[in-house]
Amino acid sequence: MPTVAFHTLGCKVNFYETEAIWQLFKNKGYTQVDFEEEADVYVINTCTVTNTGDKKSRQMIRRAIRKNPNAVVAVTGCYAQTSPAKVLEIPGVDIVIGTQGRDRLLDYVEEYKNSRMPINAVANIMKQKEFEELSVPTFSEKTRAFLKIQEGCNNFCTFCIIPWAKGLSRSRQPESVLQQARTLAANGYREIVLTGIHTGGYGEDLEDYSLPRLLMDLKEIEGLHRIRISSIEASQIGEEMIEVFRNNPKMCRHLHIPLQAGDDTILKSMHRKYTTAQYKEKIEKIKEALPHVAITTDVIVGFPGETEEMFQNTYDYIREIGFAELHVFPYSKRTGTPAARFPNQVPEEVKKERVDRLLELNRELTLRYAKKFEGEVLEVIPEEYYDGDPKSGKVVGYSDNYLRIAFMGSRDLFGKVCRVRLDEAMSEICEGTFARVLEPASV
Repeated sequence: MPTVAFHTLGCKVNFYETEAIWQLFKNKGYTQVDFEEEADVYVINTCTVTNTGDKKSRQMIRRAIRKNPNAVVAVTGCYAQTSPAKVLEIPGVDIVIGTQGRDRLLDYVEEYKNSRMPINAVANIMKQKEFEELSVPTFSEKTRAFLKIQEGCNNFCTFCIIPWAKGLSRSRQPESVLQQARTLAANGYREIVLTGIHTGGYGEDLEDYSLPRLLMDLKEIEGLHRIRISSIEASQIGEEMIEVFRNNPKMCRHLHIPLQAGDDTILKSMHRKYTTAQYKEKIEKIKEALPHVAITTDVIVGFPGETEEMFQNTYDYIREIGFAELHVFPYSKRTGTPAARFPNQVPEEVKKERVDRLLELNRELTLRYAKKFEGEVLEVIPEEYYDGDPKSGKVVGYSDNYLRIAFMGSRDLFGKVCRVRLDEAMSEICEGTFARVLEPASV
């Protein structure tokens, strides 16, 4: 039986796509082995969001080639899309496929086996108009299921290479989304995470359909208990979406809404499509419609031209909004983006000091948010053992409002909706007490 090994770099979308590619191999009789083992085929799903992503992608490609020089080595993903010639220059790479046409990967493997000629299957992603159907009916663990509904981005932020790697925004057909959601719910998944490159843009290229409509249609799926959006831009949260938050009880009380900067000069330089005032207004409307919602966000520190005063504006703004969690990134030059050529690049030591200050603020904010729920009973879906150790006697999962809670339990609780009392709030993993499992009929 032929074997295949995968290594994925980058975002959750890439991990979803790797799962989908694995389904193709599994249907052809392949067995999956660990990437560190010898395999007949290696598939490296690459990232190019930063120059470091490119470097790590090359390292993993070379590692696969060293493991088995006779294997078929296929490289896909964002780095493959933007730099196919550089990838093919690596001795031992056999197939380069980019971010479209992955459904033909098995055909390319067979073609290479017959011809022993390298294959460059990378096409112009900017000409791609259709969403690539890559379904994942089941994941390795029955916890949260990811469902990709959208691809590409039309924003062209000055720091970002992604539109050139993923193409322009395109949406999955509604019935395809709903059918996969029904399959996932039938397979035991109680929470679905809607994901994409620019998830909030779903429906903009469809006729008479939108993300709010999709969310309300998903509400009707039997067995589905929670719907979470992986990320959504503030500029794409309109009144119709606010009404969904207010009227769809399956929506998780958690939204990841990228901020990037809390200073209007920097936001304009980034080519973000909102001001700090507009962002704040959206957050206030969301909190009114979805009480106790956890708002998490991304922040880029040390963007070119960011003065100490501008950074302080961001720091103060973040504290004022009261986020539940921050994802903090030092600005990293990405070759090929406008920002990489901007003057007044911020020194690395200044970036590090600012990152450290925001990480300290993050610990304060996450603890403050969690403490609001001490003594309350929340719904948690366990997904792993505490510290990955079954001997701990504890399991860990997320509540609908994105609190990570550990409590006494066993593997048979994985993927089930549990009622858990939050006993002690922590900035990372809270402590709780198990009450009961919700019966399937109630979910």
